[in-house]
Amino acid sequence: MPGSPKLISIVTACYNEEDNVEEVYRQVKAIFASLPQYRYEHLFIDNCSEDRTVEILKSMAANDRNVKVIVNARNFGHIRSPYHALLQSSGDAVISLVADLQDPPKMILDFLQKWEEGFKVVLAIKIRSEESAAMFFIRSSYYSLINRLSEVELTKNNTGFGLYDRAVIEVLRNLDDPYPYFRGLISDIGFKSAKLPYDQPTRKRGITKNNFYTLYDMAMLGITNHSKIPLRMATMLGFAMSGISLFMSFAYLVLKLIFWRTFPMGLAPVLIGLFFFSSVQIFFIGIIGEYVGAIHTQVLKRPLVVEKERVNF
Repeated sequence: MPGSPKLISIVTACYNEEDNVEEVYRQVKAIFASLPQYRYEHLFIDNCSEDRTVEILKSMAANDRNVKVIVNARNFGHIRSPYHALLQSSGDAVISLVADLQDPPKMILDFLQKWEEGFKVVLAIKIRSEESAAMFFIRSSYYSLINRLSEVELTKNNTGFGLYDRAVIEVLRNLDDPYPYFRGLISDIGFKSAKLPYDQPTRKRGITKNNFYTLYDMAMLGITNHSKIPLRMATMLGFAMSGISLFMSFAYLVLKLIFWRTFPMGLAPVLIGLFFFSSVQIFFIGIIGEYVGAIHTQVLKRPLVVEKERVNF
């Protein structure tokens, strides 16, 4: 007797995406209409939108039992909310898909093919993007930097768009991380992954919800969660600079004793040294502060999100 069809969970996080949620729903539904060997659920998690997103999601859920909706009590940010939704999924495999259609839903077919071949993780890798060239360069540079700093090799140009087997989700559930860097965790877990290239299209409707702070938050989270190198750099550079300072002080003393009347001490070396060492100290105090902040978040153990309501669960 053949087994029941495998369940695939599509997880879509959204915030003020009234222009896009219906279209991403329609495209996903059309794809699974051509895949009778699978059952699917489309789980939307709304991060307390201020537009009609929740209203539209509830309307879709009322007409389609495959649609499930979680509405957060407030905006819990772009890191915690999508991760919480992944943990609430019940599929044999879970696919993370953004609401703005910059992740092409048609790649679901390729993800499932690789999953059936035995890969527990299938990641989509941006090789080109229709976003600004400057932003793509900055993102690529960041991924190169964090790979050099990280204790594990992180996947470059992957935004989290991909497929994750139930075994991977179970590992994530057991981690109990209140502020996770999802892309880093996937690399840290260590399951062999398939990587599929794609060109990222531009956002067709609405505006991006990312800003400098959210991107900086993600960048620092990746560094503090997966590398101790900045802390060790602070220690080694501090030791080296103290040695250089001692040597220069001794050299100035000798020159002054030998050329007492003709060697001027001057204020320039003092001011340059003062501002240089002060700026270095402030920089590394900031680095240490980021690590302390990460530890503080872990110690508090607050929930990922607080849900206001659920629909179709």
